[in-house]
Amino acid sequence: MNSNEEWLLTNKEEALEPNLPICDPHHHLWDFNKTYIEETYLLPDILKDTESGHNIVSTVFIECGAMYNPEHSIEEQVINETEFVNGIAAMSNSGLYGKTKIAKGIVGSAPLLFGDKVANILDKHISVAPKRFKGIRSQAAMHPDGTIPSTRARPIEGVYINDMFHQGFAHLEPRNLSFEAWCYHPQLPQLIQLAKKFPNTSIILNHFGGPLGIGSFTDKEEETYSFWEKHITELSKCENVVAKLGGIAMEINGFKWHLNKKAPSGLELINRTKRYYEKTLDLFGIDRCMFESNFPVDKISCSYVNLWNGFKLLTKEYSHDERTKLFHDNATVSYTHLTLPTKA
Repeated sequence: MNSNEEWLLTNKEEALEPNLPICDPHHHLWDFNKTYIEETYLLPDILKDTESGHNIVSTVFIECGAMYNPEHSIEEQVINETEFVNGIAAMSNSGLYGKTKIAKGIVGSAPLLFGDKVANILDKHISVAPKRFKGIRSQAAMHPDGTIPSTRARPIEGVYINDMFHQGFAHLEPRNLSFEAWCYHPQLPQLIQLAKKFPNTSIILNHFGGPLGIGSFTDKEEETYSFWEKHITELSKCENVVAKLGGIAMEINGFKWHLNKKAPSGLELINRTKRYYEKTLDLFGIDRCMFESNFPVDKISCSYVNLWNGFKLLTKEYSHDERTKLFHDNATVSYTHLTLPTKA
């Protein structure tokens, strides 16, 4: 039992519309990770969440430094992670663990700052998981003032506008690999430059571009939103960018749900953050958005059931086709057709 299980049970909801097919395009798998609320999140652990009421058809694993060995080079570490996840995906694909296909898509990491030298690493990823490997995430999430905790990746300042990074980035398109962008909101202008320079590479924005609400951004919610709105508007004009809707229940976002006596309901989650969802949907359009869980990171603030309930409540007036796209189809298209065959 994870360390906040009792707290999550203080607001236990039943899954709304349990038959609606969902592809969860953003989760992690790991062990011995003391940074987040669940130190272990392996196949049995994610299945507890995906089988808790919603109809999770398939998922996409996103890199998180799992199974990195500090004695190995970065080239070896990123391949270790893909090998680890591909094994879990094979277990899930056997059908012995239920209907959900965990890690049907895999997004790994690669040191794009290596420039042209990264090409061999990308090819190795593909050779390890040729049917599952879909793209690369390279993080830019950092802030130079020292008040925001560094992410595990500890990226350099300005990585998305670095010439060597661009040299490495250029190797994604020929391999039909997408790019997963994880930055904080002050770095959105840099991401815009990257997207404009590589208009033929699919870029998937994580977590709304990371609106911050802690450190030097504490009590500056309106200022943060105003900056975010301006630059998300500009980013949406880049037709090669699609947006993940979710991932703002982390501590860095500053909503402090984890400090409340009672866990939030799905409605509370969505009402507090609704303007980020509605603005992104308005700017990017239905066809360029997809809901994500970001579990187990966002589990610090909410349960899996309540989170997806919030998404369903947000879209309750949407058409059937719109919801099908947002909950399932857009994710499967973005990660190259992850959908299961339709039964006759």
